[in-house]
Amino acid sequence: MNHSGFVSVDSTRIDFSRAMSDMYKHEVPLYGTLMELVAKTNECVLAASPAFVERLTVTGEIHRLGIERHGAIRVGTAQELATLRRLFAVMGMEPVGYYDLTPAGVPVHATAFRPVNEKSLELNPFRVFTSLLRLGLITDEHVRNLAQTTLAERTIFTPRVLELIDKFEQQNGLNWADSAEFVNEALETFRWHSNATVTLEQYQSLSAEHRLIADVVAFRGPHINHLTPRTLDIDTVQLKMPDCGIVPKAVIEGPPKRECPILLRQTSFKALEEPITFKGQTDSDLGSHSARFGEIEQRGVALTPKGRALYDRLLNTARDRLGEFPNESNAKRYVAALEEAFAEFPDSYDKMRKQGLAYFKYIPAPQLNTYDKGAVAKQQLEALIDGGHVRYEPIVYEDFLPVSAAGIFQSNLGDDAQSNYATSSSQEEFEAALGVSTINELKLYADTQRRSITKCALALGIIELN
Repeated sequence: MNHSGFVSVDSTRIDFSRAMSDMYKHEVPLYGTLMELVAKTNECVLAASPAFVERLTVTGEIHRLGIERHGAIRVGTAQELATLRRLFAVMGMEPVGYYDLTPAGVPVHATAFRPVNEKSLELNPFRVFTSLLRLGLITDEHVRNLAQTTLAERTIFTPRVLELIDKFEQQNGLNWADSAEFVNEALETFRWHSNATVTLEQYQSLSAEHRLIADVVAFRGPHINHLTPRTLDIDTVQLKMPDCGIVPKAVIEGPPKRECPILLRQTSFKALEEPITFKGQTDSDLGSHSARFGEIEQRGVALTPKGRALYDRLLNTARDRLGEFPNESNAKRYVAALEEAFAEFPDSYDKMRKQGLAYFKYIPAPQLNTYDKGAVAKQQLEALIDGGHVRYEPIVYEDFLPVSAAGIFQSNLGDDAQSNYATSSSQEEFEAALGVSTINELKLYADTQRRSITKCALALGIIELN
């Protein structure tokens, strides 16, 4: 608690992420099984590599590894999105990045709500990938009107949580009692509801347009559709999932396996088929809906614009060689295509750093030796690294990849859910609905790297270090 008597936004976020995880574990027991598998895998990785443990300790990642989660939700209106922004602000989470999934046949665009402060990320890097349905892309006028009418009739927030959001904004904080109540009330927005708000016929109309549209529109709220723990070895988790009674998707999304991981790799188990009571039905006349699943991620180093351009080119090369959407039937060919394409991407932190492909945090060595203060400015950093005065560690990628997100969506909605949308990205439209501009994630990483260099200069007594 700070001097004003308010609980920190970090504490509220920590409490909420724990409560969300407990709720989802109760609703989707396989998620608990998945968490146990990830925990065991991470223990094995850490036990086998003391040097890796030391690296994670230096960067602060070791403290957050067991609590790290990200979730995903989908909302239907601008008002829902704007209110979510205010709700997440109570937990110190801001909208970072803009993601347009329409090129992959998914009629949404999105942002990721997450903490942006380095200390806050170290305490708890909870993230929620939040998608907004693009109603204007629904081509069938009847279905579009049905979606708009249905969404207009629902309220996804409790009256009390709206009062607490107002209170937070008015006094710039919440006390312990209000924070605890906020967590409980906010959870209701993300809870699963087995009673649909539409009839079976209406659900089928929405689903025929796109299965994701039915998931967004047909329920009382934006149920959390997955929570994702972070693993240090996603390939082992993927291999062992069947032994735990979990059927994984065919392909790990993202780059191929590497010695020095980059960006983000994700996999999941297939969405559950869950019983649903549609409007006008009785409990004895159930239908079903498939949306919620379990996901795992392995995070690597954040890439610079130059690195992202190379990554995108190589990923497109691999997908062009495959010539179709990655699935069970072509998984081996796709992995081979990925590995062949990404052979061009340096698999060394030193090479990535020197070629300006990735972001790094620079840290003064515990014991400093004599160094040459007269070195040319732009050579100073390299000279200090070579002399053992400064070390560097990769900055973990905290965000998401549009292609990965779309791949996870499609694998859990069914490959036949993919559609073609003749439209362009509309960040202005999304930000108008959000009520603020999204934060450029690359600038955050560049700022973190720059601040670490400044701290090194101060520790070494150098006025300017480049």
